[in-house]
Amino acid sequence: MKPFRFGVTVGRAGSRTEWVAKARKIEDLGYGVLTVPDHLTDLFAPLPAILSAAEATKHLRVGTNVLNNDLRHPVLVAREAATVDLLTDGRLQLGLGAGSLRSEYDQIGLNFDRGCTRVERMAEAVTIIKGLLKGEQVTFAGRHYRVTGHTIAPLPVQRPHPPILIGGNGPRLLTLAAREANIVGFSGITFRQGGAIPPDLSGWRASGVDERVRLLRDAAGAERYARLELSALVQRVVITTDRRKAAGELTSRWTELTPDEILQSPYVLIGTVDEMVEDLLARREWWGISYYVIFEPYLDVFAPVVARLAGQ
Repeated sequence: MKPFRFGVTVGRAGSRTEWVAKARKIEDLGYGVLTVPDHLTDLFAPLPAILSAAEATKHLRVGTNVLNNDLRHPVLVAREAATVDLLTDGRLQLGLGAGSLRSEYDQIGLNFDRGCTRVERMAEAVTIIKGLLKGEQVTFAGRHYRVTGHTIAPLPVQRPHPPILIGGNGPRLLTLAAREANIVGFSGITFRQGGAIPPDLSGWRASGVDERVRLLRDAAGAERYARLELSALVQRVVITTDRRKAAGELTSRWTELTPDEILQSPYVLIGTVDEMVEDLLARREWWGISYYVIFEPYLDVFAPVVARLAGQ
């Protein structure tokens, strides 16, 4: 089993001073990674933000969670990732995703293709990005991208390339992650075709996680699967002595789930610190999930769990 790692996804600050303070607090509390999402809203642009966070800290890894592949050409992603890794002394974790929110595509005039097309495009991008980060001269002719005799410089510090996280929930994307990623980021959320609300949360059920872990194992093969790190993006952290009541209250928001399904899900943590520790140990034993990312509002309440489990 992999040792536990914990990250925080954060994307806002009113000033450089505030951003530096957040990064240092995350490091001081024992979290291992600061990640920034990639959405066209009131959030920092991820790459400059993580570069600033790394400059403000000593050991904290920084990452994207996750870059929308459709917003950037893979050659530019590789160039920027290599530079960030060099300037952070090898602390970059490169998170990639296929894009999910139709509203963002509509706002900037991009076609929101079907999921299969977006994942196919991302698969081509990953091939290009990995080749360039390894220092290869890349020539690639696919359905979506064409690159001819290109290399990048400088190269990243981490070899053969910074760890790549591929995040999402659908079977095509997870199959790609099984074959190409170092870290598989489970989200549990399926955004419905056309962007209909609410999204499908059936993947939050234990049975849904079982299914995705089996898919991952089959697609990766035994040898590669043993090297993968599995991650979950936690949507809620609730400290309470009455777990069932808290889970019941959340069903008003997540109406397709029962309280028991919420309590069993790796995307929600409810209970005392001791109960959360027990849940995380059990989930690592059953599913192999060892890397958890929380959102900034839960930074302080989750810190005692981090102190107990980080690196264990």
